[in-house]
Amino acid sequence: MKKIIPLAILAGICISIGCVVNLRVGGVAGAVLFAFGLTTVVYYGLKLYTGTAGFIRLKGDWVMLGLVLLGNIIGCLLTAWLIAYAQPDCIEPASKILAGRLAKGPFACFLLAIGCGFIMTTAVEFARKGKMLPLLLGVPVFILCGFAHSIADAFYFLVSPAEQMLQTEVLVVYISEVLGNFVGCNLYRWTLFPFETEEK
Repeated sequence: MKKIIPLAILAGICISIGCVVNLRVGGVAGAVLFAFGLTTVVYYGLKLYTGTAGFIRLKGDWVMLGLVLLGNIIGCLLTAWLIAYAQPDCIEPASKILAGRLAKGPFACFLLAIGCGFIMTTAVEFARKGKMLPLLLGVPVFILCGFAHSIADAFYFLVSPAEQMLQTEVLVVYISEVLGNFVGCNLYRWTLFPFETEEK
């Protein structure tokens, strides 16, 4: 348990690096390069919320998952502070992403997060078996589909202007994304292994 927070913080930083390149490059290239963040998380065995939620036991590990989410957000926050200062050109495109999420509303973001969670768990499942191509493809797929990744969005939201990020609606949308990611991450297991209770 003591190692979870440091590993989760580092995972948040890695995902934030992917976010930065996506903000600065954009398009298909930015979506593809974002994959560096997730491949780093998998290679080093870091703790990422969307890489963990689909593999916890159905009747346990909730504290661990909460710590992973907290650590990820801290990592995003630290990186957001650095980037907002050193690369302020990232603020405007991040703000547009946040505005887009708010315009869609919490239920739409919940649904979009389900798609992302399903893709991420599938990609990580393949990576655990030594097959990295789905991991490299999964990231640009969820980005280009417009699906919501709660940890990536934590960075985008935190690097946005404070007056925008501190709206109550932002928290509601973010919670909906976290829940949607969890549903998506477990969709395959709930469908194919409904009575499974042990960690895979």
